[in-house]
Amino acid sequence: MILDPAQLAALSAIVRHGSFEGAAAQLNVTPSAISQRIKALEERMGAILIYRGTPCTPTDAGTRLARHADDVTLLETQVLQDIAPDTNRSAARIRIAVNADSLATWFVSGLSRNAGTFFELLIDDQDYSTDWLLRGAVSAAITGQAQAAAGCSSTALGALRYVATASPAFVARWFDDGVTPRSLVQTPMMNFDAKDNLQHRWIRNATGEKLTPPAHHLPSTHAFVDACLLGLGWGLNPLSIVQRHLDDGTLVTLMPDCPLDVPLYWQTSRLMAKALEPLSKSIFSAAREQLVNIPHERVKQKY
Repeated sequence: MILDPAQLAALSAIVRHGSFEGAAAQLNVTPSAISQRIKALEERMGAILIYRGTPCTPTDAGTRLARHADDVTLLETQVLQDIAPDTNRSAARIRIAVNADSLATWFVSGLSRNAGTFFELLIDDQDYSTDWLLRGAVSAAITGQAQAAAGCSSTALGALRYVATASPAFVARWFDDGVTPRSLVQTPMMNFDAKDNLQHRWIRNATGEKLTPPAHHLPSTHAFVDACLLGLGWGLNPLSIVQRHLDDGTLVTLMPDCPLDVPLYWQTSRLMAKALEPLSKSIFSAAREQLVNIPHERVKQKY
């Protein structure tokens, strides 16, 4: 089955803009033409690809096809760059799953070294981002898992260092007798969302016990820091973000000798490995500059 490039472009544009009108504006055609292309593509595939609504959203099949369309554009861009560098070509777009803390600290530095490429980032916990690869929704992901998803390669990047932090007043109020299992179990802490287990991992590392303190859910890296500064609770924050607050004393660490280093891996579709190579090199460079426990030799796994 040969897929119509114009139909795929319409699908990708709808997924990107969330409407037939937005897709039409990008492709310089009428909304009616977009509708006809999607209808024809759905009939050809025998499946609904777009949920019509506000905004329009893709079905699982639509998500996979939209990523395929972006991958085809990226491959064409690479070929034209090699054999006809002066040819006008469509801008490549790469879909990546990344955890919020990497996005807030080091990851954008890697993206910025790829001029002429557009990125669509999907935010998810590093322990769950491989799900996006398995669903065919992204071409690459920052994950916390060494084992590669099916059809992918996994390369060790290093670790993002976290420290358990709180305001001095908060520590004086809740940990006046020290940071112990007894104090931790009753002290308010923060989780990013229901998937976030960093605080619980730190507690097990620090105390050897499995505890469930009362918790706020704050799905924002910078709100996490603000909440610590304002005494809402304690939480694990990337060291690079809170270092200045630790230096000026507005935050303190609960246990200075107990950081939590979270290993990160760069997983990419093997089919797209060659096309993604420039981006991968940029990600490795940014990781080397800003992460800790950098592997002397990057370990790559293929499954």
